[in-house]
Amino acid sequence: MNATYQWHSDISVMLVAYLKEKRMLGYRFDSQEKHLKRFDDYYERNGYTGIRLTKQMTDSFIYTVPDKPSTHYEKERLIRDLALFLIRNGYKEIYISEIRSAPQKKCSHISYIFTEDEMARIFKSIDSWEDSFYTNRNLIDPVLFRLLYGTGMRVSETQNLLVKDFNSVEGILTVYHAKNNKDRMIPLSPSLIKLIIKFIENFHMYSKDTDYLFPARYGNRIDQSTIYRRFREYLQRAGISHTNAGPRVHDLRHNFAVKCLKRWVLAGEELTNMMPYLAAYMGHSYFRGTQYYLRLTADLYPDIISRTEAAFDYVIPKGGI
Repeated sequence: MNATYQWHSDISVMLVAYLKEKRMLGYRFDSQEKHLKRFDDYYERNGYTGIRLTKQMTDSFIYTVPDKPSTHYEKERLIRDLALFLIRNGYKEIYISEIRSAPQKKCSHISYIFTEDEMARIFKSIDSWEDSFYTNRNLIDPVLFRLLYGTGMRVSETQNLLVKDFNSVEGILTVYHAKNNKDRMIPLSPSLIKLIIKFIENFHMYSKDTDYLFPARYGNRIDQSTIYRRFREYLQRAGISHTNAGPRVHDLRHNFAVKCLKRWVLAGEELTNMMPYLAAYMGHSYFRGTQYYLRLTADLYPDIISRTEAAFDYVIPKGGI
């Protein structure tokens, strides 16, 4: 199917609208576009009219015999997300397909969500770390760990940041070649903007734009194992026990997502409108990653679970974390 493909089924106008929305949110959606074109052709070829999704229709399209399970999984996620899009736009005859073909996860780690008191103790231990000629951690870590906690960025993304990736005028960090080779822009809070500006003015006074924002002592990129080791030391000083099961640095990313969702629920925000923003901000290719945080938020805060499920029950995965 080439670039001159002509959409022709009754549902095609919504397929195009769905594709346009995804592209506006920053998704490449190339392979998904091919599936949508095949669905458009399948819809008309089988005589379906109007705008609707049924179980028989979606199952027949998703589970074609020649396809591998990984392709079934990709189409499951796509058609399920399309169904949610149609529901958001007021269509009623919409079946939400199940996710049956997901690969088994090798990691059974349960995210650790820090309390406000624990985070205050962690940052106190970071900020009070002794100055030393042999390390620059007392200058870098107060900014690095606040960035991880305040944006939900992946550790690898902060490692690769260059000085020029921070736009002090707009207050935006640009992440290049992140997971799945995707770029994205991350707007920062006013407090983080001020913190990074001050950090660059002092620490990078004589640096080039192409230098790493968070370098090791001799200018190379800071090592991931160094960040993990320091985090464990800060946990110990803060009186938070650490085992092989965590807490991990990556849990700061989970904390960001969960606390965003909790704040939105308590503020009465419409989660169907907010979830795409969170997914794009955190660099998720699909809503499945963001849905995990929705379930985790509801499990951790039972006082808001009724409101969450009432507003978004058809997205929250059943069965706990």
